[in-house]
Amino acid sequence: MQTQETISTAKADEYYRALLNRDSEYVGIFFVGVRTTSVFCIATCRARKPNRENVVFFRHYKEALDHGFRPCKICCPTEHASPTPEEVQAAIQLVKNHPKEKITDQRLREEAISPDLVRRWFKKQYGLTFHAFQRMYRINNAYKELKDGKRATDTAFDLGYESLSGFGYTFKKLIGKAPTRSNGQQVILINRFTSPLGPMFVCATDEGICLLEFTDRRMLETEFRDLQKRLNANILIGENDHSKHAKRELREYFAGRQKTFTVPLHAPGTDFQQQVWTRLQDIPYGSTASYQEQARRLGNPKAVRAVARANGMNRIAIIIPCHRVIGKDGSLTGYGGGLERKKWLLEHEQKNT
Repeated sequence: MQTQETISTAKADEYYRALLNRDSEYVGIFFVGVRTTSVFCIATCRARKPNRENVVFFRHYKEALDHGFRPCKICCPTEHASPTPEEVQAAIQLVKNHPKEKITDQRLREEAISPDLVRRWFKKQYGLTFHAFQRMYRINNAYKELKDGKRATDTAFDLGYESLSGFGYTFKKLIGKAPTRSNGQQVILINRFTSPLGPMFVCATDEGICLLEFTDRRMLETEFRDLQKRLNANILIGENDHSKHAKRELREYFAGRQKTFTVPLHAPGTDFQQQVWTRLQDIPYGSTASYQEQARRLGNPKAVRAVARANGMNRIAIIIPCHRVIGKDGSLTGYGGGLERKKWLLEHEQKNT
C-alpha cells in the first residue's frame, strides 16, 4: 500500500461539499475514493453520492490507483480530470492554422486566450513552453518539406523566418543536423493522449511506434534520452500515421474490443532485448506467464534475471505486453506504470476474453 498525501479534515470536508454540489472548479483538484465500491471519481461525477464516512480523498489519480481504487465508469476520472482546456485547444489550432506566424502573447489575448493558462498547461503536460512547442511544430513542417525536396531557403522564408541563419540554427538545434544535410535524418514525434488509466505519451518514427508510456512514469526522461541516443534522432511534438494508428487501436483496446495490435513498431535494443520483447507479444490476450516461463521459451531457463531486466527496459507499454508477466507464485511483480495499473490491465483483459 502506498503512502497517501496528508489532507486535513477541514480540507476533506471542503472536498466533500464540492462532491455533493458537483462543483466543476474542483475537477482535477481532488479525487475521491469510495470504500464501499472501490472506485474513485472526480468532483462532478453523476453517480449517487456516498456517505462521508465511506470516502477518502487524494490529490492525484495515481494515489487512488495505488490504493487499489478503480476509475469510475460514469465520470472516467483519469480522462476527464486533465482534458486539454478549450483555450489551449484554440491556441494549438492557431499554430496549425498559421504555421508561418509566431503566435505571441498579445495575439493570444486578442483571441481571448490567456497566455498564462496556455503556458502552465504546456509546462505541466509536456515540460516545455508554448513558444517551444511552436518552434517544434514549425521545424517539423520544415523537416517534412525538405524531405519532399523543397530548398532550405524557400522553406525558411515560407515559414516566416527572417534569416536563413536563424532558421538554420533552430533547425540544427532541434533536428541535430543543418537543413542542407538533413535528408535521411530521423526524427521522433511525440503526442499526448488520455486513457482510462491516465495520460500517455506516444512516440513514433517513420518506421513505427518507438515509445508508449504513462506520463507519470518515473524513468520517462531517461527513456527519452536513451531513445534519442539509440536512434540518433531528436524528439519533436507532432504525430504521424503510426501514432494515429496506435491511438485508434488503443481506444479499441480500452473499450474491450481490440485484442491484438497491428501498428508497426520501432523498438531499438540489444539482440537479447529484441528476443524478450518478441516473446512478450506471444503471450495471448487475457493470459499471463512467469519470468521463468519466458526464459524457457527463449531456450535459456537460467536467464530469469536477464529476462526481467529486458522486460523493465520495454518502452512500449500495453502493445508489447510486459504487464502479462507475473511472479512464479502468481504474484504481481514490478511494472513501470505501477502495480495497480498492471492489475487493472490484467483484469480488463480477463474480463473481455
